[in-house]
Amino acid sequence: MKLTIPELAVVALVGPSGSGKSSFARKHFRPTEVLSSDFCRGLVSDEENSQAATNDAFEVLYFIASKRLTTGKLVVIDATNVQVEARKPIIALARQFHCIPVAIVFDLPEKLCHERNRNRPDRDFGPHVIRQQSQQLRRSLRNLQREGFRRVHILHSPEEVDAAEIVRELLWNNLKHEHGPFDIIGDLHGCFDELVELLTQLGYSVEKQSNVPGSLAYSVKPPEGRKVVFLGDLVDRGGPSRNSPLCSGQPRYQANAQTPGQRRTDHARAC
Repeated sequence: MKLTIPELAVVALVGPSGSGKSSFARKHFRPTEVLSSDFCRGLVSDEENSQAATNDAFEVLYFIASKRLTTGKLVVIDATNVQVEARKPIIALARQFHCIPVAIVFDLPEKLCHERNRNRPDRDFGPHVIRQQSQQLRRSLRNLQREGFRRVHILHSPEEVDAAEIVRELLWNNLKHEHGPFDIIGDLHGCFDELVELLTQLGYSVEKQSNVPGSLAYSVKPPEGRKVVFLGDLVDRGGPSRNSPLCSGQPRYQANAQTPGQRRTDHARAC
C-alpha cells in the first residue's frame, strides 16, 4: 500500500495512544524529520508523560518545525492529533510555509490500542483515555479534507500499517535532475520575433505549425543536449503581447524551465 506525500510537506500522524504512530515514524522517516510531542515534553520537563508540560512542549515542537520548513525540510508531527483544535495549528503551519498538509490516520481497533498500552509501563492512564481518543478520531475522519488536509491516508488494521510504503513525490519546481548546458534568456516582454531570431542564432530549429489554420503554435527543436531556460516576463502590457504566441491560449512550445514574472501572471488572467 503506497502512501504518496510531497517531498516538502507537514505530515500529521493521527491516532490514539497505542495505535503505532511512533513505530511507523521510526520505520519510514528520518529521526530528524519526526517531531514527537512526547519527546518535546521531555525536553522541557524531563518527563515525557507530563501533561502539565504540554503547552510548552508544543511551543518547542512548532518552533523547530518552523525552522525546518524555512530550510525546505519535511516535518512529521508525531502526536495524537485526534482533536480538531490540535490539528488547526498544523494546517496553519503548512499554509504559512506554502506546503501541503498531509494526514496519515491510524484507525485501529480500540481494543488493540488498550492492549498495547497495558504493556507499556510509561502509559499508566486508564482505558477511558483511549476510548475518548478513539471517539474523537472517528468523529474527525470525514472532515479531515474539509479542515484543510490536502492528502489523507487512512490505515485500518495492523496489516495495513505493516504493508504501508511511503513514496515521496518531487515538487513540480524541483528540477535538480536537469543538467545543462543551459541557454538562459531574460525578460522577453512580448518580443516574439526577436526571440525567434535569438533562438535561431543559438542553433535552435524554429518552425511555425502552418497546418492548423489561424494557429500561433511553433515547433522548437533545441541543439543536441542543450536546454533553454526563460527568466522573468515573457509578455508585456498592451495589445501586441496579447496577440503574440507568447500569450496565445494554444499550445506553443515547451520550455525546459520558466520562472514566471508579474507581466505573465497579469496576462494569464487577461488572455
